[in-house]
Amino acid sequence: MALESASLLKAGLVLLLAAHVLPSVSGCHTGYYETAINNFCLTNFQRNMAGLDRGLWCSWKDTMEIYEETTNCTYQVALMIDCFWPNQIVDRFFVQIHRIYFHDCALTGRLLHDPPTSILAPFIAVPVLITLLMTALVVWRSKRTEGVL
Repeated sequence: MALESASLLKAGLVLLLAAHVLPSVSGCHTGYYETAINNFCLTNFQRNMAGLDRGLWCSWKDTMEIYEETTNCTYQVALMIDCFWPNQIVDRFFVQIHRIYFHDCALTGRLLHDPPTSILAPFIAVPVLITLLMTALVVWRSKRTEGVL
Protein backbone atom coordinates (compact mmCIF):
# COMPACT_ATOMS: atom_id res chain seq x y z
CA MET A 1 0.00 0.00 0.00
CA ALA A 2 2.78 2.43 0.93
CA LEU A 3 4.72 1.43 -2.19
CA GLU A 4 1.70 2.08 -4.40
CA SER A 5 1.06 5.49 -2.84
CA ALA A 6 4.74 6.44 -3.25
CA SER A 7 4.72 5.51 -6.94
CA LEU A 8 1.38 7.29 -7.35
CA LEU A 9 2.89 10.37 -5.69
CA LYS A 10 5.91 10.20 -8.03
CA ALA A 11 3.65 9.88 -11.06
CA GLY A 12 1.64 12.87 -9.85
CA LEU A 13 4.79 14.94 -9.39
CA VAL A 14 6.00 14.00 -12.88
CA LEU A 15 2.65 15.00 -14.38
CA LEU A 16 2.67 18.26 -12.42
CA LEU A 17 6.21 19.01 -13.62
CA ALA A 18 5.26 18.16 -17.21
CA ALA A 19 2.23 20.43 -16.96
CA HIS A 20 4.51 23.34 -16.05
CA VAL A 21 7.35 22.59 -18.47
CA LEU A 22 5.53 21.46 -21.63
CA PRO A 23 3.45 24.60 -22.18
CA SER A 24 6.60 26.73 -22.09
CA VAL A 25 8.34 24.45 -24.57
CA SER A 26 5.49 24.01 -27.01
CA GLY A 27 3.26 26.89 -25.93
CA CYS A 28 3.40 28.88 -29.15
CA HIS A 29 0.17 28.75 -31.07
CA THR A 30 1.45 29.84 -34.48
CA GLY A 31 -1.96 30.73 -35.89
CA TYR A 32 -2.72 33.01 -32.96
CA TYR A 33 0.76 34.57 -33.18
CA GLU A 34 0.36 35.28 -36.89
CA THR A 35 -3.06 36.82 -36.31
CA ALA A 36 -1.74 38.90 -33.42
CA ILE A 37 1.20 40.39 -35.31
CA ASN A 38 -1.03 41.11 -38.31
CA ASN A 39 -3.64 42.81 -36.12
CA PHE A 40 -1.25 44.79 -33.93
CA CYS A 41 2.09 45.20 -35.68
CA LEU A 42 1.06 45.29 -39.34
CA THR A 43 -1.84 47.65 -38.66
CA ASN A 44 0.46 50.02 -36.78
CA PHE A 45 3.10 49.78 -39.53
CA GLN A 46 0.51 50.53 -42.23
CA ARG A 47 -0.77 53.54 -40.29
CA ASN A 48 2.77 54.90 -39.82
CA MET A 49 3.72 54.35 -43.46
CA ALA A 50 0.49 56.03 -44.60
CA GLY A 51 1.54 59.08 -42.60
CA LEU A 52 4.88 59.15 -44.41
CA ASP A 53 5.17 60.62 -47.89
CA ARG A 54 5.41 57.80 -50.46
CA GLY A 55 8.58 59.33 -51.89
CA LEU A 56 10.31 58.76 -48.55
CA TRP A 57 9.48 55.05 -48.28
CA CYS A 58 12.88 54.10 -49.70
CA SER A 59 14.77 56.39 -47.36
CA TRP A 60 16.16 54.28 -44.54
CA LYS A 61 16.68 57.40 -42.44
CA ASP A 62 12.95 58.15 -42.62
CA THR A 63 11.62 54.59 -42.26
CA MET A 64 14.12 53.22 -39.74
CA GLU A 65 12.11 54.20 -36.66
CA ILE A 66 8.90 52.73 -38.08
CA TYR A 67 10.72 49.54 -39.06
CA GLU A 68 12.36 49.18 -35.65
CA GLU A 69 9.02 49.76 -33.93
CA THR A 70 7.48 46.99 -36.03
CA THR A 71 10.37 44.64 -35.27
CA ASN A 72 10.01 45.36 -31.56
CA CYS A 73 6.24 44.80 -31.81
CA THR A 74 6.71 41.30 -33.28
CA TYR A 75 9.19 40.54 -30.49
CA GLN A 76 6.89 41.78 -27.72
CA VAL A 77 3.93 39.81 -29.09
CA ALA A 78 6.14 36.69 -29.24
CA LEU A 79 7.08 37.18 -25.60
CA MET A 80 3.47 37.65 -24.53
CA ILE A 81 2.22 34.46 -26.13
CA ASP A 82 5.35 32.43 -25.37
CA CYS A 83 6.75 32.03 -28.88
CA PHE A 84 10.36 31.90 -29.97
CA TRP A 85 11.61 34.96 -31.82
CA PRO A 86 12.67 35.27 -34.60
CA ASN A 87 10.79 32.51 -36.35
CA GLN A 88 9.40 31.64 -39.79
CA ILE A 89 6.21 33.61 -39.17
CA VAL A 90 8.22 36.78 -38.51
CA ASP A 91 10.33 36.11 -41.61
CA ARG A 92 7.21 35.77 -43.79
CA PHE A 93 5.72 38.84 -42.11
CA PHE A 94 8.70 41.02 -43.05
CA VAL A 95 8.96 39.55 -46.55
CA GLN A 96 5.31 40.55 -47.01
CA ILE A 97 6.08 44.07 -45.79
CA HIS A 98 9.03 44.34 -48.19
CA ARG A 99 6.95 43.13 -51.12
CA ILE A 100 4.30 45.75 -50.47
CA TYR A 101 6.30 48.78 -49.34
CA PHE A 102 9.91 48.42 -50.46
CA HIS A 103 9.76 46.52 -53.77
CA ASP A 104 10.60 49.62 -55.82
CA CYS A 105 13.56 50.71 -53.71
CA ALA A 106 16.92 50.73 -55.46
CA LEU A 107 19.96 49.19 -53.84
CA THR A 108 22.14 52.23 -54.57
CA GLY A 109 21.67 53.79 -51.15
CA ARG A 110 22.61 50.58 -49.37
CA LEU A 111 25.55 49.35 -51.44
CA LEU A 112 29.01 49.37 -49.93
CA HIS A 113 31.25 52.22 -51.02
CA ASP A 114 34.98 52.84 -50.75
CA PRO A 115 35.92 55.07 -47.84
CA PRO A 116 36.96 58.65 -48.60
CA THR A 117 40.47 59.18 -49.96
CA SER A 118 41.54 60.94 -46.76
CA ILE A 119 40.96 57.67 -44.88
CA LEU A 120 41.98 55.23 -47.59
CA ALA A 121 45.28 56.91 -48.58
CA PRO A 122 47.11 56.37 -45.25
CA PHE A 123 46.11 52.70 -45.20
CA ILE A 124 47.74 52.28 -48.62
CA ALA A 125 50.70 54.67 -48.30
CA VAL A 126 52.03 53.56 -44.90
CA PRO A 127 52.53 49.85 -45.79
CA VAL A 128 54.07 50.80 -49.16
CA LEU A 129 56.52 53.22 -47.50
CA ILE A 130 57.42 50.69 -44.80
CA THR A 131 58.08 48.05 -47.48
CA LEU A 132 60.34 50.44 -49.43
CA LEU A 133 62.15 51.49 -46.27
CA MET A 134 62.78 47.88 -45.19
CA THR A 135 64.03 46.99 -48.68
CA ALA A 136 66.42 49.96 -48.68
CA LEU A 137 67.62 49.00 -45.19
CA VAL A 138 68.36 45.40 -46.25
CA VAL A 139 70.25 46.55 -49.39
CA TRP A 140 72.25 49.13 -47.43
CA ARG A 141 73.05 46.61 -44.70
CA SER A 142 74.13 43.95 -47.21
CA LYS A 143 76.67 46.39 -48.77
CA ARG A 144 78.27 47.05 -45.37
CA THR A 145 80.11 43.87 -44.51
CA GLU A 146 82.80 45.20 -42.14
CA GLY A 147 80.88 44.82 -38.86
CA VAL A 148 78.81 41.78 -39.66
CA LEU A 149 81.32 39.03 -38.74
